[in-house]
Amino acid sequence: MHPDVSVAILAGGLGTRLRSVVADRPKVLALIHGRPFLSYLLDRLCDFHPAEIVLCAGYLGEQLRETFGDSHHGARLIYSQEPAPLGTAGALRFALPLFKFENVLALNGDTFCDVDLNAMYDWHNAHQANATISLVHLPDTSRYGCVMTDEENRVTRFEEKKEKSGAGWINGGVYLLRRGFIESIPTGQAVSIERETFPNWIGRGLYGWHSAGRFIDIGTPESYSSAESFFAG
Repeated sequence: MHPDVSVAILAGGLGTRLRSVVADRPKVLALIHGRPFLSYLLDRLCDFHPAEIVLCAGYLGEQLRETFGDSHHGARLIYSQEPAPLGTAGALRFALPLFKFENVLALNGDTFCDVDLNAMYDWHNAHQANATISLVHLPDTSRYGCVMTDEENRVTRFEEKKEKSGAGWINGGVYLLRRGFIESIPTGQAVSIERETFPNWIGRGLYGWHSAGRFIDIGTPESYSSAESFFAG
């Protein structure tokens, strides 16, 4: 158990691209094998043994509480309902008063990255990183863009997604963030952690953790349709 880390899941996305197949619920509640996608993320956190998990809710956020209630496998669930769409960084900044500890483990609610959370956390602390991003190697990065690192695993550049692109390391959607990093995010406005906050922290203790784990993003109908086989068995 890690008593000195808060845990958050970014579950407020509008899911606009998924509306054709998932129109009546938040994207994180899209069903896979009859279970909400978010339940797979919550189960994944069991190895980390969090005492509390903050769900950063947005669009149709009341459905999250109706679905999961106040606890999951012994972890207390706390809901942070954003008053307006705040983006991935803005949602974390809004939830800051709910984080009790110096480190925050944050997961994107529409991706699943099979990273060793305990090893990543130990590495993040050993490097005294202000922020550590999980990185996943894909044969085709055209949908995501690439994250470039130096020999010390410090992030040096974010390469925008391109129509034609080869293999590379992408943002896997699992982050370890120090409190000061979250405090630097402007309040009361929509801010993207991927497009705005992380690029501003290059050279200021931003690292990449290279993971060999599997990865899926359910943000489009095509990728959502592959989730059944991804979670088979």
